Amino acid sequence: MESTEPRKEETNVYLQKHRVLELFNNLTSQLIFNRPADPKKFMIETLERLDKCQATKRDYPCLFDDSNIQSVYGMLDPTNRGYITLKQYCEALQTLGIKDFTMQPDGYLDDRVTFDTFLQEARDGLQRAWSTFQSA
Repeated sequence: MESTEPRKEETNVYLQKHRVLELFNNLTSQLIFNRPADPKKFMIETLERLDKCQATKRDYPCLFDDSNIQSVYGMLDPTNRGYITLKQYCEALQTLGIKDFTMQPDGYLDDRVTFDTFLQEARDGLQRAWSTFQSA
């Protein structure tokens, strides 16, 4: 009897390389968030947008925009001190679904991360998270 381990490993490598699971997760999130009348048409249009974005490297379909990022930051800085802690910064980015981000952003030595730093890192991280295809 032949072992299935090599095939399983090959399958996992393929799925990771092409970010297939991320693509399906993103499509599902987009469907739930937008609740289009024609889900199949919506998915086709979203895939076409992703294809276009791959060429231009911009305007990725994403559930979060700058107003959402600002809201998250505002919840962490309700008294408008002008900064959040490094721990808050890390937890907020993870909450937004960003796994790959700068662990030592501007202000980390003072434990004070400004909105501008948070916004830029969130934008960059969301772009990477929602690109859902292999980088060229």
